Amino acid sequence: MRRVFSRRPACGSGDGGEVSDSNRNASPALLSCPAPGPEGEVVVLGHGSGGRLTAELVSKVFLSALSNPILDRLNDSAEMKVGASRIVFTTDSFVVSPLRFPGGDIGSLAVNGTVNDLAVAGGQPLGLSAAFILEEGLPIAELEAIVQSMRTAADRAGVAIIAADTKVVEHGKADGLFITTSGIGVVAGSTELGPERIQVGDAVLVSGPIGDHGISVMSAREGLEFQTTIVSDSAPLNGLVSLMLESGGAIRCMRDPTRGGVATVINELAKSSGVEILIEETAMPVRDGVRAACEILGLDPLYVACEGRLVAIVDSASADKVLVAMRRHSLGRDSCRIGSVTGSGASRVLLRTAFGTTRLLDVLAGAQLPRIC
Repeated sequence: MRRVFSRRPACGSGDGGEVSDSNRNASPALLSCPAPGPEGEVVVLGHGSGGRLTAELVSKVFLSALSNPILDRLNDSAEMKVGASRIVFTTDSFVVSPLRFPGGDIGSLAVNGTVNDLAVAGGQPLGLSAAFILEEGLPIAELEAIVQSMRTAADRAGVAIIAADTKVVEHGKADGLFITTSGIGVVAGSTELGPERIQVGDAVLVSGPIGDHGISVMSAREGLEFQTTIVSDSAPLNGLVSLMLESGGAIRCMRDPTRGGVATVINELAKSSGVEILIEETAMPVRDGVRAACEILGLDPLYVACEGRLVAIVDSASADKVLVAMRRHSLGRDSCRIGSVTGSGASRVLLRTAFGTTRLLDVLAGAQLPRIC
């Protein structure tokens, strides 16, 4: 399959204009800039962005051929019943470039990413598998270090890698190393999570500062130096999720904002549940270094990937209780409320800016930061 690099600029929320009374009820498609089409019907980098092009590819190619009731939900993990138990299953591939970045590497990222997909579905991981695509010429010492990093990350998450596979391809065919991980977990008790449970009035929570991972990878890739080192937030979220579920708060659903960032995940939830969500820009936690880096690079932190954060939508009356539980965990100390579900039927996300105006917060069409996971 050929790789084509699209030179069209990625677009997100149109011109960022204010949503007025006259256009507040307009279709989101009319308020956003058009997505660039595939160039000559080939795969472009934007198809891996997690944004609009990814959604179109999934719908046109994969769902049209593989559609079934479980896959069609497009959740982070698939839930199935096995006897009296409910299990969740997920799989993910990691092609991050470079292989190492401040705060992690492709090995720990692969473990954390899979554990987190299980965790936000309410599952405690039972075991992981890993498949390695090795490029001819990869130093054995580098491979050993990355595999040891996977072991350390798995130990931290309390899960074992119980199956693995290895393939080797010619030099120049795999950019060093690609890893695919799968995971299986069990859902405890009566936990029920899903976007279909979202209700008007619910609160939107985030577990900490956003954008750390994407900027960490970008700075390592491009050799950028900032006054402070920006470190990836890559970490396993299953311990944090356990505290949240034990709090007794009414949690509707959770997602980890990886490709496409917080903005994309919240748009996916709004679309799946048919609701309007309002996000407060001034409430969004962003580290000063990440914000400054985004300004220099012309990026929006709302679309920059995280790998150790989660977004949760909870009953408004339970928000404080859930936040207290989240802040008890080291990965949730900076948890906060960033918005609320304000209406039904609109299937869109609005952003109230620091200037008091309101604009549509759309999904990106293409890739803002490729190869970050």
